[in-house]
Amino acid sequence: MAKYTIQYPEAIFDVNLDCWEEKVIQASHQRPIIADFWAEWCLPCQAIAPNLYQAIDYYKGTVGLAKVEMDEGENMKLAGKFAVRGFPSILLFQYGELKSRFCGAATYRHIVNFVKDNTDLDNADL
Repeated sequence: MAKYTIQYPEAIFDVNLDCWEEKVIQASHQRPIIADFWAEWCLPCQAIAPNLYQAIDYYKGTVGLAKVEMDEGENMKLAGKFAVRGFPSILLFQYGELKSRFCGAATYRHIVNFVKDNTDLDNADL
């Protein structure tokens, strides 16, 4: 399988418990943030990653992607706070609030529609 070349890499970033408030909650007041709760050993997590990157590119970086590696540091506390029960879990934040979520691998089109259906982005500008 060919590796996907990310067009807006600045919109994709790692987060942890220490920077969650700043990089996800506060940042979601400027643009929607998708939080990807994943683990390296998780095959569905690996399967969805290129689709998430494509969706970020579809939105031309106007949506951020926060990658939360569940096996690092105290990130399981974030999983507990948001009742994450499986991986990957995809949570969407806007204006400091959790807008929607889904669990499991998903297609690129599903992710694009998930953002479109749960945010107030003006897709006419894309």
